[in-house]
Amino acid sequence: MKNRFSAFCVAGTNSGCGKTTVSLSVMSALSRRGLRVAPFKCGPDYIDPSYHAAATGSVSVNLDSWMMRRGGVVESFGRNAAGADVAVLEGVMGLFDGAGAASPEGSTAECARMLGIPVVLVVDASGMAGSIAALVRGYSKFDAGTRICGVIANKVGGESHARILSESLRTWNLPPLLGAIPADGSFAIPERHLGLLPWAENRKKKEFFDALAGIAEECIDIDRVLRFSQIARPLCKLMPYPEPRRIVAVARDDAFTFYYADNIHRMRMAGFDFVEFSPIRDRRVPAGADVLYVGGGFPEIFAKELAANREMRRSMKAFAESGRPVYAECGGLMYLGESLEDSRKRKFPMCGVIPGKTRMTGGRRALGYREVEALHDMPFCRKGAVFRGHEFHWSEFIPSRKLEPLFRCKDSRGRGWLDGIRINNVSASYMHLHMGVLAKGRIIRA
Repeated sequence: MKNRFSAFCVAGTNSGCGKTTVSLSVMSALSRRGLRVAPFKCGPDYIDPSYHAAATGSVSVNLDSWMMRRGGVVESFGRNAAGADVAVLEGVMGLFDGAGAASPEGSTAECARMLGIPVVLVVDASGMAGSIAALVRGYSKFDAGTRICGVIANKVGGESHARILSESLRTWNLPPLLGAIPADGSFAIPERHLGLLPWAENRKKKEFFDALAGIAEECIDIDRVLRFSQIARPLCKLMPYPEPRRIVAVARDDAFTFYYADNIHRMRMAGFDFVEFSPIRDRRVPAGADVLYVGGGFPEIFAKELAANREMRRSMKAFAESGRPVYAECGGLMYLGESLEDSRKRKFPMCGVIPGKTRMTGGRRALGYREVEALHDMPFCRKGAVFRGHEFHWSEFIPSRKLEPLFRCKDSRGRGWLDGIRINNVSASYMHLHMGVLAKGRIIRA
């Protein structure tokens, strides 16, 4: 059986049905059984993976069929699931929600189909009895290539309610009920403007996952899930990282947490190595760094702490002025500007690397997939390279003078514009790029 293992996707009928709670419950229970769990997240989300990692002790990897295409999804899954006893993929939005109304690209269903793994469908069963059969029938028959192996009902009213749900599915010869989880507000995860509260800021620690594991063991037939989800282990040749030739200083702390695991892997394979530092707690950019990389996150939440660290802000500016390459995404762009105005209209000084200010707008400014063409050489690619990625922010950057654009950009509908900022050796934008598969060009060797 060494060539087989369990792999399945926890998908929902819609956002808010409880798939994250179910995913974390199952991951926690499997980990506490002593199994090596490889967690994955469908879509471009950064926050859910932070909970996966805390539940399993393993880095959670994003799989996105729009950004990575089939080759990237299959390769990343095989590489990151190598050596695991079970792989669990948490879906995004509803099972069939993708980049467009009529397109499966980017959907949970397409990702599961590419990997050949079954789906465990999470249904919010509150206020529902026999109607669950109609709902599940629609999802299970909608796409012949998507295999739903079972259903987990969330917000169930009790044993009699669970029995009705199970009997209804069985009567109509539909995928069986594999779990019935009672309504319990204590497992709710706080939210804010970009989704869930990141794990680093959540006060719920080990006890939270212990309780979730207990719920899964009590309310979900985990053995049956594992039995139904046996697949052939994907073939994957793991390649060692080459000897590093350039050092990348990566900003990573409570304010900056948005990094795709596959991006770090791809850059390591290209000869870059990484040293992490905290713009909140450390005093300067690590000595010996050749490149500075400031990813996304929530600088607006930690603006006071970032502003108070004057020595780090001076060090960031000195690094940029030294001529060494700087790359910033979303929150990194906000931090490199001259100032940041938070949602309470408080204004904080930032690094002053890019002329302009950021202000929180109180509403969504952009959301969606993007394809970008580099108009200049960047730290990790040459001019003309084409990436896919994602944009999601509730702020706007207002330059104090005309700045050169970094990208030629278009959304998933083909609408185009110029975006991003290029100043000498500094490349910055609101885009979160995925480097797993480039439509054109490649990651340059360090």
